[in-house]
Amino acid sequence: MKRSPLTRRQFVYQNLAIGALAPTIWTRRSTANDKTSANDRIQIALIGNGMMGRGHLGRFLSFGDVQVVAVCEVEPTRRAAGQQQVENHYAKGRKGDYRGCDVYTDFREVLARDDIDAVVIATPDHWHAIPCILAARAKKDIYCEKPLTLTIGEGRKIVDAVKQHQVIFQTGSQQRSEFGGRFRLAVELVRNGRIGKVHTVRIGVGGPAVPCDLPSEPVPEGLDWNMWVGPAAMRGYSPILCPPGIHRHFPAFRKYREFASGAIGDMGAHHFDIAQWALGMDNSGPVRVEPPAGDATTGLKFTYANGVVMHHGGPTDCTFEGENGVISVSRRQISSNPAEIVSDPLAKNAERVYPSTDHRRNWIDCMRSRRQTICPPEVGQRSAAICHLGNIGYWLRRPLTWDPQIERFSGDEEANRYLLREPRGDWSYG
Repeated sequence: MKRSPLTRRQFVYQNLAIGALAPTIWTRRSTANDKTSANDRIQIALIGNGMMGRGHLGRFLSFGDVQVVAVCEVEPTRRAAGQQQVENHYAKGRKGDYRGCDVYTDFREVLARDDIDAVVIATPDHWHAIPCILAARAKKDIYCEKPLTLTIGEGRKIVDAVKQHQVIFQTGSQQRSEFGGRFRLAVELVRNGRIGKVHTVRIGVGGPAVPCDLPSEPVPEGLDWNMWVGPAAMRGYSPILCPPGIHRHFPAFRKYREFASGAIGDMGAHHFDIAQWALGMDNSGPVRVEPPAGDATTGLKFTYANGVVMHHGGPTDCTFEGENGVISVSRRQISSNPAEIVSDPLAKNAERVYPSTDHRRNWIDCMRSRRQTICPPEVGQRSAAICHLGNIGYWLRRPLTWDPQIERFSGDEEANRYLLREPRGDWSYG
């Protein structure tokens, strides 16, 4: 059972009482791993404690100017493990126990707390849009995993909500910040003309999402399956979608179109994002989508208004081909042909892009400065849109004309019906 949430004033009263009566019990206001004042720490809640959630939780616990105060998760083992991880961390180096992490099944209870400053949303893809929109309305700053949404229409609703309520938002496209700066270097080399005019981009990621045909199994005890399904159409439980307990793999809900965007949306949300960044298309996108012949699940082409063609499929994560050479970049390496494209440093007056070496830290710093993050919702929306456009192209198996300004297909209402999905039951985008 969750503990009752406390207001800031109640924290103070509770700590005065604890200090007098039980000095070996520590609460969120009485613990600190650095010199940051408790009142100055950003109080964060984690929504979703699966593989990505646990990674986020460990990293945010390492920041001394952050206090994790709540974990929300529909699976009971992962929920309890998140709470224990938080409380064990804050108890280190102190006598006695720490009690200061509340647990929830329903994220709306988290958003109702006025002492929580920000939320980290690490849920399955179909559960990104509604929590983001409601969090923005609740004036919580937001870190949301990629791909930003399940549909293009959802992404636009997130962008609008963040803009209206002026919260700080980070999309979890961490390749812009991390992996030794290789992706940022590739982007700057392309933007500075090292390979001349770009004519082709190749993105080496997996195929489109498929319908979910998994057999139903009994719901494990304690799992809120109705909440896991949420705004998606109800179906029976499968451990393939939501593994019981503490799993050490990325669940295959990513494969199924009811809940995610397939492999093209999973890693594609990272690599198409880098392509968009390099091409200067963070506020736009392609105008033409052409699927391959037959039932092939790779080979789809995106064409931009300037003539650049981006292929779904390639020899590495991202390959940029220009008049004067080729740059290939992945999480492990960057190379070029000719080699001096990469080996020769850029000039001091070269065009540079937003610098960041730690994606989560960038979000925290931007919450304090109130400046834009390296991957705000408009960027996350545009990068996810490439994945969704690819899926729709594969599903319909015909060429499509796309208007990136109004985010609609031209003369194709069947394709436009894929742009937004009506949520199930009482769930809505508001």
